[in-house]
Amino acid sequence: MKRDDQLSSVARIGALLRALASAGSNGDSTTELARNAGVPRPSAHRILSALLQEGFVDRSQRGRWYLGPELYILGTTAAARYDVSDHARRSVHRLASATAESAFFSAKRGDETVCLLREDGSFPIRSFVLYEGARFPLGVVSSGLAVLAFLPDAEVDRYLERAELSERWGSGFEERLMRERIAATRRTGFALNPGLVVEGSWGMAAAVFDVEQVPRWALTLTGIESRFRPARQAELGKLLLDEAHLLTTALAKTAIAREVVERL
Repeated sequence: MKRDDQLSSVARIGALLRALASAGSNGDSTTELARNAGVPRPSAHRILSALLQEGFVDRSQRGRWYLGPELYILGTTAAARYDVSDHARRSVHRLASATAESAFFSAKRGDETVCLLREDGSFPIRSFVLYEGARFPLGVVSSGLAVLAFLPDAEVDRYLERAELSERWGSGFEERLMRERIAATRRTGFALNPGLVVEGSWGMAAAVFDVEQVPRWALTLTGIESRFRPARQAELGKLLLDEAHLLTTALAKTAIAREVVERL
């Protein structure tokens, strides 16, 4: 097999596994997974069947696919190095308790952010745009905008050139408007999504940085429009920024401690 073909196969496997992760506990059909992953259906079925033999995916009697037990085992091993959810869970809890809104923790993965944690606050009306496992391109929801805004200018330029967000997400994501939102995020420190994905569902987010000050994660609050009026945005923004700073500091200390142990 040629190297380019190998890379293509690996990319297809990754796309299918990510599509399965987004499907969550409901699983998905071969046809849906193929469409969501951008893989031809015959290729998707062939790859999924091979992954089934290795335990990376599972299949129900009704023909729906799920992530498999082997991924759980591998994930448990990887968590020792990459899992930051213990620290993040405390931040998410504090935000949900302080604001009564739904709070989230998301991570940057390539050109996307994926939601890892969710906790609903006490306010009875909620937004369900974000959920654990949900993936969105950078800049589409507030978490991805918070991360995108604090990447280097050259990286932002390359991303906007290749992403073509308006083709999938509509005119509200034209490059000019995206750059305006990026500039606003840099000014205030937090990102605002005024119902651009689902009308009436608003979100705000702040980036969380790694030890090298690269935006790797984000904390988010979401809710209905009436809960995110301008008078309250400053209050929510400050809470997000304060919590993001605390989490950035905690993760940096953990990373430094881990490096010290690995050098011993």
